[in-house]
Amino acid sequence: MIADYLWLIATGGGALLLGLALAYGMSKQRRLSRNEKNARSAKVDELYKR
Repeated sequence: MIADYLWLIATGGGALLLGLALAYGMSKQRRLSRNEKNARSAKVDELYKR
């Protein structure tokens, strides 16, 4: 009986921890500015010689 609760806590806690880690990572990611997007696009074009 207690082993069942242990598995519930382990699997539920693991999923919760993974979800929190993903949410934290997504919240720390910033969007590129217009200048950064243009510079990235120019470098990709240069790399692939479009």
